[in-house]
Amino acid sequence: MLSRFLIVILVILNVGVALWWMVPRADTAAAPAKPELGVATLELMPSPAAPAATGDAVPAVTPAAAVATPAVARPEDAEPAASTPAPAKPTEAKPAEAVPPVAATPKPVEHCASLGPFTDAAKAQAAQAALGADAQRPRVREVPGKSGSGSYRVFIPPAASREEAQATAKRIVEAGFSDYFVVSQGEEANAVALGQYRNREGAERRLATLVAAGFPARLAGGGNETPPTWWLDVASSSASPATLMQRAGAAQQQSLDCARLR
Repeated sequence: MLSRFLIVILVILNVGVALWWMVPRADTAAAPAKPELGVATLELMPSPAAPAATGDAVPAVTPAAAVATPAVARPEDAEPAASTPAPAKPTEAKPAEAVPPVAATPKPVEHCASLGPFTDAAKAQAAQAALGADAQRPRVREVPGKSGSGSYRVFIPPAASREEAQATAKRIVEAGFSDYFVVSQGEEANAVALGQYRNREGAERRLATLVAAGFPARLAGGGNETPPTWWLDVASSSASPATLMQRAGAAQQQSLDCARLR
């Protein structure tokens, strides 16, 4: 069944192709040649009308020869030439301008120093105010004084007799003090020793309590004692240590590690 259907289809296609070839076609008119600009063309003159058949032949006035007439092609008859855009001029790539490197601003060098010594904290603070903004991270530092002998002693001066010294020692015990000793010989015989200390602060506290209790205690020792001093530690990136020392009115300047001021 399928083969018959295919045979019928092929027959129909063959008949259709045969009929298409049998249909007459109109001749395609040749397109007139376009005249070239500036070139003369030939034109045929029309022949004169034939004379009537009643008389003698009339000589032809106008020869039947073709007269060549130069044809000048008009500008409007010519097909305008397609405007061809001028080729674009290649753009030359400009080399990138070299940017000069920016010089790095050097970081100011920071100097740190200790200025002093000052006899009290007020003078060190006044020196700090004199330096103004040139003193960066200022710090007033106290340096304790030093003693020659390294010890201080509290005592009650020698009494007129041994009995009187014993009576004083008894009253000291009754007042609540236990650290005492009655000197029995030497230049300070009959004196009452009330303690020996390595630093002045401890000795002064002991002296103050005894005096408050009504005892005529005294403080001795220290040898060649030096008083405490005050120093001004500063950092500066705008002035040298020598300049800072002069402006602060200090007698000395000592180099200082800047890490200690951070």
